[in-house]
Amino acid sequence: MTPMPADTKPRTLSQRLSNTWKRAVANKEKYVLILPGIVWYAIFAYIPIFGLSLAFKKYVAKLGLFGSPWIGLYNFNNVFADPAFFASILTTIKINVGRLLFVFPIPILFALMINELRLGRFKKILQSIYTFPNFLSWVIVASIMISILGQRGLVNSLRGELFGAEPVAFLGKPNYFLPVVYLTDIWKTAGWSAIIYMASISGIDVEQYEAAEIDGSTRLQRIWYITLPSIKSTIMVMFILAVGRLMSDGFDQIFNLSNSATIKVAETLDMYIYRITFKGRVDFAFSSAVALFRSTINMLLLVVADRVSKAVGGSGLLG
Repeated sequence: MTPMPADTKPRTLSQRLSNTWKRAVANKEKYVLILPGIVWYAIFAYIPIFGLSLAFKKYVAKLGLFGSPWIGLYNFNNVFADPAFFASILTTIKINVGRLLFVFPIPILFALMINELRLGRFKKILQSIYTFPNFLSWVIVASIMISILGQRGLVNSLRGELFGAEPVAFLGKPNYFLPVVYLTDIWKTAGWSAIIYMASISGIDVEQYEAAEIDGSTRLQRIWYITLPSIKSTIMVMFILAVGRLMSDGFDQIFNLSNSATIKVAETLDMYIYRITFKGRVDFAFSSAVALFRSTINMLLLVVADRVSKAVGGSGLLG
């Protein structure tokens, strides 16, 4: 019998731990570099998972998280009996499906546009201009929108001076809320999101463009037959991630742009959780049940999107 190679022989747990430690010491600089990210995820992503146990408990403040009594699925029964819960789900789906249709393609188009520019300095200036809004908080963006679209804002002032029109409460009308959400989302995030696609475009072999240009192809043809197929995997990965956030995306934006006049079309699932937790009956167990339901649906959507991506010939995130 042929002997098993040395590197494939089964090892004990202590040997594997010893080898792992040796590799960590040999690459200590890399581990130190990623240590802040690991600590951040441990504190803000993994440790709070224990809080989801509140979904199955009756929370009593003096008993704390671990001392509160278990009540099974009682909180979920109350959640599914609340009509406002289902209304918030429909609102969330409506807003975030709209993001996929109207917001998601814009960074791709922007990256393609930037890639076609020939003036390097002008390209860098445009990238800086369109990326800057990403670093503004939604509080600042909402203040800008009030200055522009408020009843005493720039738009109404121009309408009054030029046409003598009465001021319109653009931010106070439910019909205008979704367009404002999509436009502000595009303005704030498109430039930053386009960086990922531009990085993918930069990895395309230039010889493909040169050969296509010699064959007489136009710019649009080179984009359609070379650039887009080459960044298809990146687009699919970003799409899968966007679908995985379908039930929880955009709380900061909705919270800062909505008001009492638009809350009926703005109460997403996250806004519903916020209202129940801090403005209504202050029931942490109830809101934990809603949050657990939301996270479960997001996980299922992520898996479904991944499988669909692989079924149509794209790349996926999961094995």
